Amino acid sequence: MPQLLKLAVSQSYTLPTLSETLAALKSTTQEAASKGVDILLFPEAYLGGYPRTCSFGAAIGSRTELGREQYLQYFKSSVDLGDTHIGAGDDWLHRRLPVNEETGRRGDGTREFLEGLARTTGVFIVTGVVERAGGSLFCAAVYICPKRGVIGKRRKLMPTGSERLVWSQGLASSLKAVVATIKGVRVVMGCAICWENLMPLLRYSLYSQQVNLWLAPTADPRPTWGGLCQTIAMEGRCFVMSANQCQKRSQLPEWIIGKSKVQEAVVSGEAAPQGRRKSVATKENNEIALPVGSGKEKGQQANGESAVAQDEEDEYVSRGGSCVVGPLCNFIREPVWENSDELVIAEVDFEDCARGKLDFDAAGHYSRSDQFQFSVAGLDLAPPP
Repeated sequence: MPQLLKLAVSQSYTLPTLSETLAALKSTTQEAASKGVDILLFPEAYLGGYPRTCSFGAAIGSRTELGREQYLQYFKSSVDLGDTHIGAGDDWLHRRLPVNEETGRRGDGTREFLEGLARTTGVFIVTGVVERAGGSLFCAAVYICPKRGVIGKRRKLMPTGSERLVWSQGLASSLKAVVATIKGVRVVMGCAICWENLMPLLRYSLYSQQVNLWLAPTADPRPTWGGLCQTIAMEGRCFVMSANQCQKRSQLPEWIIGKSKVQEAVVSGEAAPQGRRKSVATKENNEIALPVGSGKEKGQQANGESAVAQDEEDEYVSRGGSCVVGPLCNFIREPVWENSDELVIAEVDFEDCARGKLDFDAAGHYSRSDQFQFSVAGLDLAPPP
């Protein structure tokens, strides 16, 4: 008897405010429900935003006031789920932590919003969030069941590159798989965020828990990402859902692409030393240099900068690439490029996972556990009951 469920990944991008993004998430979830979707995945950092292209004014040994202001704006746009900085685990999950006496809850209400949405639509939601706890931010993913509310949350263990400037590190204990029975189908879900999917030992920790649905919210828009998703599906004999944002430069937050008074002064030449020559890009993308202060330079600079600015606004900073892969490495839905607000839907049969394990089970009959030993701090690797 086939075990059919309808999966969907939302290729959405973060809107200027949290309230607008939550409204968009609600609309997308309602659309998914109308199309019979059972499980819906949103991209990495969808709530709170992925601060693409932003340096936060940081260099080794130096930070700028503008960068601190950018961090403040990013901090304000993040989500407070009511957890502690270290992570309260089951106490947070089962609401055993003290609540705010004024609001009657912990956090900013986002958790309650998501739980209510899942309950009313009947859609199991998984979304990336930028979570704040204390004065720190975490890149996280949260699982919301229509029947039980939030049943799990995990924080990214290893932020990549400059992400480490603004995101703290999570704990391996949060890699615990979650289980939901949906329309009689037992789904064991694990989540690896973006380049966590490149970490072999992290992948094995999820294989060991016998996940049959692998969730890979990401910010990696390169064509090579789809190949990684295929590798994971093949290794884990599981379905892989990957969601990424599709976003143009003009759709980045104003605090990233906006100009401070200091930046405006530099661009206009007010802060440039007298007699210094400036590079100007033309419409054909050639570079010319003219003395500061000449009328010719000013006119050509205005025309060149206008054309370049328009090209930059239309440029994709993330092309998407959301996809769904089957347990034998086959794309069920090919990566989708340069199409924002796309709902990528696939109906799948979870019995395909068991079919795939005829000849390969990474953490089972193919593991040679008598020869290799593996453990993870704070995480029980036994498959969930």
